[in-house]
Amino acid sequence: MDMSTLNQSFYFSYTEFVMLTFPGVSENRPLLILAFAFVYLASLMCNSLVSYTVALEKSLHTPMYVLIVLLLSLNIACTTTVMPKMLITLHGYTHISLASCLVQMFFVYVTVTLKSVALVLMALDRYIAICMPLRYHKIANKYLFLQLLLLGLLRNCVLTTLVVVLASNIKYCKSNLILTFVCEYVVLLGLGCGDISKLQVVGLTLRTVITAFDLGILLGSYIKVLHAAMKIAAGGTRQKALHTCFTHLLVAVVIYAFGLSTSIMYKVEKYISHDAQNLYSAIYFLLPATVNPIIYGLRVKEIKSFMMRRHCVKYRFLTKKTVVSVLPEGGRTQEEP
Repeated sequence: MDMSTLNQSFYFSYTEFVMLTFPGVSENRPLLILAFAFVYLASLMCNSLVSYTVALEKSLHTPMYVLIVLLLSLNIACTTTVMPKMLITLHGYTHISLASCLVQMFFVYVTVTLKSVALVLMALDRYIAICMPLRYHKIANKYLFLQLLLLGLLRNCVLTTLVVVLASNIKYCKSNLILTFVCEYVVLLGLGCGDISKLQVVGLTLRTVITAFDLGILLGSYIKVLHAAMKIAAGGTRQKALHTCFTHLLVAVVIYAFGLSTSIMYKVEKYISHDAQNLYSAIYFLLPATVNPIIYGLRVKEIKSFMMRRHCVKYRFLTKKTVVSVLPEGGRTQEEP
């Protein structure tokens, strides 16, 4: 009787795992730590800077900009659930309990799916603003979007909890080595014993339902928005509407494209090394979270102008040369730029 059969016979299941981040890399780990830490800090800084700008400017406290801040805050939350643990494992602290693994999986899935909800709410906001402009301020109030956000959060928490419960009931007797830096349902299924085909179907179904539902609303809203925008007679108004919608669509394409390509990576994992998979997963968590605030900071005119104005003022204040001259009448000071 081999070891795997013996483990299954006695219902043995691992409760402690070893997370081998980049198992094929040993000598260059310090460089990886520096590189990922730098990009992670850059992501935190970019998302925080744009969010801080919107928070300071009261004129930007409208649904569209509040939803942008929501998306940027989710960027911070999602990367923070993954990157610190990844850097710790690269330092050599590789052990993780099953409970910790399941907790990480829960928060990763909730924050990732909430990004999708934020994109849907942005699409609905633009739909109301362009297709029903006269009723926008009556319909698009903070209570509407708060209720929709809470519904999305409830949906995501319930479905993610179901996935976590399924993962917690798996018998892990194949191995206790996790060859990646984040606990995911697909990864844990690969360590399970017995027939896991039904669990695979359940996980795939839940992910497909969430993605198809959110993507369907998002695409449907923007199709109607673009159709309505093309009917606007005023060229400047039409251009502004198209510019704003294109910015939101660009961010949505970046997020969904990386999510889809990550799913494809898991399907062809036997043809790709674990280090290549880990590198792409790290890019999936870091790159969109770093690029999104840059897109909004550069393409949204109001955010860009407020950021430029504030930082230009601070720069001039810090670089101003003060020349103090003592005058005969009362010792007044004179400032020169």
